[in-house]
Amino acid sequence: MPARVLIPALALLALLAAAYAPALQGRFLWDDDLHITANPTIVGPLGLKEIWTTARANYFPLVLTNFWVQHALWGAEPLGYRLVTLAFHLGAALLLWRVLVGLRVPPLGAWLGAALWALHPVQVESVAWICELKNTQSAVFFLAAILLWLRWLEAGPARGRYWAALACALLALLSKPSTVMLPVALALCTWHQRGRLGWRDLAALAPFLALSAAAAGWTIWEQKFNSGAIGPEWAQTFPERLAIAGRAVWFYLGKLVWPEPLIFIYPRWTLGSGLDAGHLGLLAIGATLAIFAWRRWRGATMAALYFGALLFPVLGFFSVYFFRYSFVGDHFQYLASMGPLALLGAGLGRLSPRLALGAGGALVAACTLLTVRQAPAYLNNEALWRHTLARNPGAFMAWANLGDTLRLAKRPAEAMAAYRSALALRPADAPVLNDLGNLLVLDGRLAEALPLLERAVAAKPGVADFHLSLGNALRDFGRVAEAIAAFRRALEIEPGYGPAHNNLAIQLAKAGDNAGAASHFEAALRARPGHTATRDNLGRALMRLSAEHAAAGRWGAAAEAARRAVTHAPDSAPAHSALAAMLAQDGKLAESIPVFETAVRLDPREAEARENFGRVLSALGRHREASAQLEEAARLRREAPR
Repeated sequence: MPARVLIPALALLALLAAAYAPALQGRFLWDDDLHITANPTIVGPLGLKEIWTTARANYFPLVLTNFWVQHALWGAEPLGYRLVTLAFHLGAALLLWRVLVGLRVPPLGAWLGAALWALHPVQVESVAWICELKNTQSAVFFLAAILLWLRWLEAGPARGRYWAALACALLALLSKPSTVMLPVALALCTWHQRGRLGWRDLAALAPFLALSAAAAGWTIWEQKFNSGAIGPEWAQTFPERLAIAGRAVWFYLGKLVWPEPLIFIYPRWTLGSGLDAGHLGLLAIGATLAIFAWRRWRGATMAALYFGALLFPVLGFFSVYFFRYSFVGDHFQYLASMGPLALLGAGLGRLSPRLALGAGGALVAACTLLTVRQAPAYLNNEALWRHTLARNPGAFMAWANLGDTLRLAKRPAEAMAAYRSALALRPADAPVLNDLGNLLVLDGRLAEALPLLERAVAAKPGVADFHLSLGNALRDFGRVAEAIAAFRRALEIEPGYGPAHNNLAIQLAKAGDNAGAASHFEAALRARPGHTATRDNLGRALMRLSAEHAAAGRWGAAAEAARRAVTHAPDSAPAHSALAAMLAQDGKLAESIPVFETAVRLDPREAEARENFGRVLSALGRHREASAQLEEAARLRREAPR
């Protein structure tokens, strides 16, 4: 690699390493669980097949495959994931540099454009947030497709680069469907290079358009029906959506010009009923484009059209789940911001070398320092939510998630304060009502907790977890019958809900319904096969049920219950002793022998088991063995503390 390429590339690498060093020791953040730490295709029983054939954790199969490979390499250590995300961002910056060179931007201007884009603090959200590997990985394939397209345009009839560009387009879409605007970017590149766009060019773009159309259709469906972008938060009229778009374009451009403050969740705009700033913003956009076209500023026109086109999917015309919290987000302009920042770099590149280096170097240094300052906000969830709330105290989601973070950190008093702040903004939010109520129950403040939990159930009656929480509070309050009813209602909503089965079983056992308790303990164990406490509870319930049957003379039923107890508690001496006794009472003396042997092996000091064992051996004519067991039982009883 020649020095004129290697040295600028190494400089970009060094600057990015310095800018993002503060974020590399960070932890997993909000939504990273959906993509990695709690995603069953990454850490659970599912895998690559489900990644490519289902919509688990949204449909980004190539990114999820990347996470699957990373999890196999370094498990739950976030440093590796953060380095990979940063490496893709570096790759995208290097490709952008070469794309700008291919668009005939002066070499220094091309590097400055790429550096300004890579180091601009608005990109921190995409680079320091692990699950936004979607952005950095898709950008690499997006820019690779553009670079290959430009080289294909130069090469003439050779088709190899064309098919490679199409393959990269597909990989970009499989990384993040928001790259659907790639055909527009390719058309703009063609127009920039040739000064026109002919029918032959449009025919060459047709396969790219087909891929993008398919991805766009899937994404619109996925956001509505898988992510849940349906409801009053997304019920804007078309004039309101126009207003959102007009405000959003200028908002994003403003953050590139003056990136202060940068917030993870910006305030959600209140929309007016008539002409507002957003509609005026659209008129200003049209006027700006008209001026660029009139003055024949091809580069500026291309940059403006590219910026608008890449933002189009997130301007409010389509329902996006994140719009529940805000109509704008820094990560939404990751690709779009290349247009204005590349234009700025190109403009600097046309100055004298000394002036370009001075002005460009100052801007790059300023961006680097601002990124260094912004990066620590993404170290962990608490830092992220506190950074957000310091700049947007009305962010309900930040208060709610800060409460969750503090609750998991075993800081209940602070968590309760955060939840109360969230409820001050949305008093009827069922999940926060439930979470605050549960903390109050743990703190023994049942009188305060119960109304909150009842409000959560009233607000969202179809959520099993809320009924479980209410049942737990009612149980602790001594209202057992109502608690049992709440547990049963949770199971009507979600029949396989293990915690509800377990808690209902405990109450049934206390009420003396051993058969019902055993049935629900078994259901709880099916839901959580490795749960030791549930297995122990089931074993005890079955033993009580066995004794209940034995008292009524139902020896076969007693033996069956005891047999089930042994199955679920294979290391329990009392369970084996009870089963052996039931088998003996049912006349199955020979069958009881190995069970007695297991019982005394598991607990050699169990006198009752040895006595029963001795009687069975005696009945079978094995008197010497019987005497040994009976004598040992007598000795154990003599030595037992009184």
